[in-house]
Amino acid sequence: MADYREAPLATRPKTLDPNEYFNLSPEQRRLEESRMALRANLKRQYQIELNNPHRKELIEDPALTRWVYARANPYPNFRVTKKTSLLGAICGVVPLFVMYYVFKTDRDNKEAKIKAGTLKRKFSLLS
Repeated sequence: MADYREAPLATRPKTLDPNEYFNLSPEQRRLEESRMALRANLKRQYQIELNNPHRKELIEDPALTRWVYARANPYPNFRVTKKTSLLGAICGVVPLFVMYYVFKTDRDNKEAKIKAGTLKRKFSLLS
């Protein structure tokens, strides 16, 4: 824990905070244990339904349904942050300016060579 360094764009998770992790009151421990027991029970029921050889219906997993919905509809769940704004600028705007600069300088160099008469044209019809 002592050598853990926080990332610049992310906060430290609650589970890695030593005060939250080690200094739990007995009531918080009981609540956590009851949540873990509930999760284990739900997981056990799902596994029993999933592995039932006589089942005829489809088993719905609500977490999987939520995940598929979020993957299919990303825009309602999208949040603008510094990281997403930076990625959008780097992937969307910067390539346009780079391509403009490359094509413009190439065309300007070609025009300068044509005016100076030093451009060696390939596939010239006059020579």
